[in-house]
Amino acid sequence: MQRFTCPFCGLRDEREFSFAGESGKTRPDTAAEVSDADWSAYLFTGTNPRGRTDEIWVHTPCQEYFRMIRDTVTMEVLETVPLRRDPS
Repeated sequence: MQRFTCPFCGLRDEREFSFAGESGKTRPDTAAEVSDADWSAYLFTGTNPRGRTDEIWVHTPCQEYFRMIRDTVTMEVLETVPLRRDPS
């Protein structure tokens, strides 16, 4: 079992975390008309990189979102970064 570090709560069991998406993925502009193909690409198409990846995760108990930079080959977590400016 892996243990991840929540930038707000510290080291925790992996079962407390949920993947929220790729970091940097841009949501289609809903002020304009969005095609089914664009929504489908946004929702279901990912890069699935081998090696270093930058992702958004949520720590379920504290409901805080953060970036996790990890290696998908070694499963090593390289860094966790809070998304809000003041993590206190």
